[in-house]
Formats: sequence, structure tokens, C-alpha cells
Amino acid sequence: RMLSSYKSKNDVKDSYKVLELEEGCSLDEVRNSYRTLAKKYHPDSSSSTADPAAFIRVEEAYRVVLSDVAAKQKPSDASEEEEDQFKLKSLQHRHYLSFEGVGIGTPSQREKQYMQFRVDRATEQVLEYQQHRLGSSYAGTDLMRAKDVRESKKVKITQAVERLVEDLIQESMAKGDFDNLRGKGKPLQKFSDCPHIDPMTHNLNRILIDNGYQPEWILLQKEIRETIEQLRKSVVASRRKLGELMTPSEQKQWNQICEQFMEDIRKLNKRVDNFNLVVPIMSRQMVHFSPEKEIVRAQKSYKALMGEASHSDTKESQGEGGKPFGWKSSLLKWLNI
Repeated sequence: RMLSSYKSKNDVKDSYKVLELEEGCSLDEVRNSYRTLAKKYHPDSSSSTADPAAFIRVEEAYRVVLSDVAAKQKPSDASEEEEDQFKLKSLQHRHYLSFEGVGIGTPSQREKQYMQFRVDRATEQVLEYQQHRLGSSYAGTDLMRAKDVRESKKVKITQAVERLVEDLIQESMAKGDFDNLRGKGKPLQKFSDCPHIDPMTHNLNRILIDNGYQPEWILLQKEIRETIEQLRKSVVASRRKLGELMTPSEQKQWNQICEQFMEDIRKLNKRVDNFNLVVPIMSRQMVHFSPEKEIVRAQKSYKALMGEASHSDTKESQGEGGKPFGWKSSLLKWLNI
């Protein structure tokens, strides 16, 4: 409002130069030039060319050029009305910088209009939410009814099957089909020796095991234990074949056997990982087998076997009471063999 009451001292020619226009231009050219320069120099545009003083000069020149163009295009007797019309059409830039572009008039009037707009929008959102909630509740009620119908059908079918099974059992008992059963008159082995195991769980597990149904983790654990035992026996047997003192070629062969054994242990550890993923009890999980420790264990097992073999040979070379055999007894023993 302070800018609108300011009286420009520039003449018409300078105003055209400020707007970068020539005399005789149209109203659309004046407006387009003013918009371009206003965006360039407006203080609220956050651009590098923002300049309040330049913006004031542009706005003053725009008003002067706008009045001059209007005076040339319309008769003089209607000049005042056209000037008022153009004043109403002048851009209000702050109108687009706040209140979401809602409202007209002064900032206080536009603020009141914006508050009323927010109230109306919130009311519409509340109504839409209530409609959506009621619709979902009705849909949920229909789903519950359909679910109840399905459950009632399942219960009826289950009861019918149970009655049929009970009738067949009673009919078989009346015919005497259960009189010659094995173990008739003997108590049932219903409980296990461990008092901490649930009897029902124990019986279910026993029935599954007797019929060949075992959990995956039990089969996998059994397979891992059998595999590691076979690997240990095979590496000890390979070491015994090479003998006590190994030649360079035998040492090279032993190194190859150890490398293959370590590779087999790594593959076995992958199965251990799979077992740990499916085992239902944390305390039953297994740790990886160390290839280096298994090699050391195989060496110890080999030394222990060699010690037992030497000890048994020493006992055979002695007679009763620990006395060594003479040459005659040795000859007789060889002949018997």
C-alpha cells in the first residue's frame, strides 16, 4: 500500500525503458514484461538478482506505462474507470506466498478466509473417515458371519466323522475282532522312564518313530554323526597304511589325504549350518568341526593303535609267567600255525 501511494517522478519514456518496452506496445506485452522483471527483482524470490530498489522502480514504471497504454486505447471520458479496472487486475505477489493461495483482500481478511477454509476441510475429512470406518465395520461383520458359518460346518463334519468312527469301533468289538489282539490283558506302556517328559508328547513321538516318521533335524543330526565317524576312521586307516616312518613320496601322499580330509570337514560344516537352522531346541545346536583339530586327533588315534599293537606283540612273544619262549617252543608254535 505504501508503494501504491508513492508518486512516481519518472516520465513515460523512462518508464518504458525500465520495462524494456517501446511506445505503442500492447497491454499483454506490458504485463508479461512486468511479471518477468518482478520475478527477477522481487525480495521474496530468493534469487541471486533480488533487489528491492530495482523492484520498486519496476513497479512504478509499470503503473505509469499501464496508465499511458490505457489512455491511448480508451476515450478520455472513461479513463478513470479503466484505470480503476487495471488497478484491480494488478498482481498481488504475496497472495501466492502464504495461506495456500486462499482468499482475497488484505492479509487479515485472507487469514480469516484461510482459517474458515481449514475448518471446512477438516470437517470433510472427519466425515470421510467416519464413512470409511462404518463401511469397514459392516464389511468386517459380513466376514465374521461367513467365518462363523464355515466353522459351524467344520464342527458338524468333525462330529459326524467321530460318530462314524465310534460306530465302526463298537461294531468291530461286537463281532469279536479285538479279542485276539497281541498283548491282551497286559498293561500299556504309556509312560517313559523320564518323569520330566510329557506322556502325550512321548507317545506321539513313539508312534511317529515306529511308523518311520522322524523330524528332519533328527535325521540330519544322525547323518552328521555317522559322516564324521566314517571320516575319522578312514583317515586313521590311511595313516596306518603308510607305516611308521614315511618316505618323501608317502609324506606327499599323506599331505594329499589331509587336504582331502579337511575339504570333507568343510562340506560337513555346511550341513551343520543347515542343521542349526532347523533344530527346534537351542541347546541341541552343533558347533563346527575344526579340520586342524581333527588331523591332530587322527594322529593321536594312530599312535594309540600302534602302542596297543606293540604291546600285544610283546605279550605274544612271552610265555606264561612272563618268560620268553625257547627255540623249541617257538618252532612248535610255528608248526601249529
